[in-house]
Amino acid sequence: MFDTVLVANRGEIAVRVIRTLRALGVRSVAVFSDADADARHVREADTAVRIGPPAATESYLRTDRLLAAAGRTGARAVHPGYGFLAENAAFAEACEAAGLVFVGPPASAIALMGDKIRAKETVRAAGVPVVPGSSGSGLSDAELAAAAREIGMPVLLKPSAGGGGKGMRLVRSEAALADEIAAARREARASFGDDTLLVERWIDRPRHIEIQVLADGHGNVVHLGERECSLQRRHQKIIEEAPSVLLDEATRAAMGEAAVQAARSCGYRGAGTVEFIVPGGDPAAYYFMEMNTRLQVEHPVTELITGLDLVEWQLRVAAGEPLPFGQDDITLTGHAVEARICAEEPARGFLPSGGAVLALREPAGDGVRTDSGLSTGTEVSSLYDPMLAKVIAYGPDRPAALRRLRAALAGTVTLGVPTNAGFLRRLLAHPEVVSGDLDTGLVEREADALVPDGVPEEVYAAAAAVREAALAPVPDAGGWTDPFSVPGGWRLGGPAVPPVHWLRVPGREPVARTAPAGARVAGGSVTVTVDGVTHTFHRAGDWLGRDGDSWHVRDHDPVAASLSGAARSGADTLAAPMPGTVTVVKVAVGDEVAAGQSLLVVEAMKMEHVISAPHAGTVTELEVTPGTTVAMDQVLAVVVPAEEAAQGAGESTGPAKDQDSGGPTEASSTEAGSADAGPVRLEDAR
Repeated sequence: MFDTVLVANRGEIAVRVIRTLRALGVRSVAVFSDADADARHVREADTAVRIGPPAATESYLRTDRLLAAAGRTGARAVHPGYGFLAENAAFAEACEAAGLVFVGPPASAIALMGDKIRAKETVRAAGVPVVPGSSGSGLSDAELAAAAREIGMPVLLKPSAGGGGKGMRLVRSEAALADEIAAARREARASFGDDTLLVERWIDRPRHIEIQVLADGHGNVVHLGERECSLQRRHQKIIEEAPSVLLDEATRAAMGEAAVQAARSCGYRGAGTVEFIVPGGDPAAYYFMEMNTRLQVEHPVTELITGLDLVEWQLRVAAGEPLPFGQDDITLTGHAVEARICAEEPARGFLPSGGAVLALREPAGDGVRTDSGLSTGTEVSSLYDPMLAKVIAYGPDRPAALRRLRAALAGTVTLGVPTNAGFLRRLLAHPEVVSGDLDTGLVEREADALVPDGVPEEVYAAAAAVREAALAPVPDAGGWTDPFSVPGGWRLGGPAVPPVHWLRVPGREPVARTAPAGARVAGGSVTVTVDGVTHTFHRAGDWLGRDGDSWHVRDHDPVAASLSGAARSGADTLAAPMPGTVTVVKVAVGDEVAAGQSLLVVEAMKMEHVISAPHAGTVTELEVTPGTTVAMDQVLAVVVPAEEAAQGAGESTGPAKDQDSGGPTEASSTEAGSADAGPVRLEDAR
């Protein structure tokens, strides 16, 4: 076994790898950008090395700096985690050239399986069924469109060089092919540095099932059963479980053997995953999609049902050890389910979020595991992937595992950063999820029903109670309190008038509320009774949390709001739906645009969002250029309706439009991997 291993990653996977290294008695080396100087993975490693500024291209994606860090610290091996350079054949080769062991497959296997076109051809030759699609590499836009028409709509555009849903586009109309091919190329180039695409037949209501394989350098290959990964939003997994309720023993064995053959066909070594698309009505008709030549995010569910530490076996195989077990020695016991906690807002179309973690409570206990890169004070930015942590539950059967995971998510507290924990808890209680009747479109179909409609009244009541408590006077050194400083609402000659607090949750209209009688505010909690029901919230600053959900309840000054900012709000103003970077600007001031026309593209956390014109008109203001970093709700542009622009042009004085045009604007938000994202409601810019 190695004495020192450098972990070339960050966040929860770096913490996860460091945990196994510590258990094995191996010294761990963390690397960090300036944005991660105080990150949890840095504190938990035995030593850490700065590798550059915040941008991943100048730090976590710099092979030279990673290798230099390994040399300075005496590391003998490099574990890439997942993401960043984990599936980069050139990085694996560079490690080998530097005398380091790359904890993963040979560079040749990474290169082969990283090219989806060559991968399909290779496994097809090995007898593994593949999804019908285009053939050949380097197809032009016209050739891709022709292949799509030949296959028949709908089709799926996929980058050849990467996975994780980045750059993937579902296209249902031939008329949309040109735009979607261009967008898919742009996203693929940004995510993987390669805009080569392929096109595949889209299978309606499919299930996504993957097989974990493990291979050593002595010719031994086994599979460790399957994982059901069908619960996805926009082609990215959010819930995974093992085993799948869809497969019987015969199908499991057949798919497992197909995965083993796929691994053998590329000379695989280490832990890897072979992914299949499976028609829900015919599990025996499975098709190879791709092979992930790395550890998967969802590997914990396999660990819990097999009793194997996959990171440990990655290290042992990389150190040259043979697998001491064969296929007949692998048993699957119980059931495990994983939920990915992401910095995103389900109520705003799953847009990325950010902020500082003000309060953190991560679940633990019997049958519950949390893999996390968070700590109190962690600053979550738009620089890196939005996944923050994973909560995994194990039980003797599926119902027990689901119950434990729902309870664990209800106890998850991440105040200061909006997450999807509450959404995932409700998803796990959905009747189709409970019954196991899954497909990859289920989340998209049911998303609206799983997002609460409005802010619960008790949230405003709790926020008002917090404000009220803040007004309470502090007794002097002798314990005396000036009665005239007590905000009790008393007045001479009339009934008491309790203080009214104006409050606002982003994306919602402001409200006026008084604190309910009997409210209790103590430290990090607040308890209120509304309509006879008592509610307890976690609290940190202006944030309130309960059952995995959280709300940022801000103070609102209606007078100030009416006097400032009105000219830059309403339906004409386009604001940033999340913090990120403007990557494309397609218009200039004075341009006439059509309703729905794409004007700008904002990128955050590996997701691309198209900002479109809310109506036909003229661009009168443009506040950004390509490369501009923007905050959430920052004004990007103003589009004045055509009739108002014409009216303004004929007037010598006065504003060009109504200064208080009312409701919020809407912008189209398209995540990398989806052409079907719906409108995202932006908060009034005031």
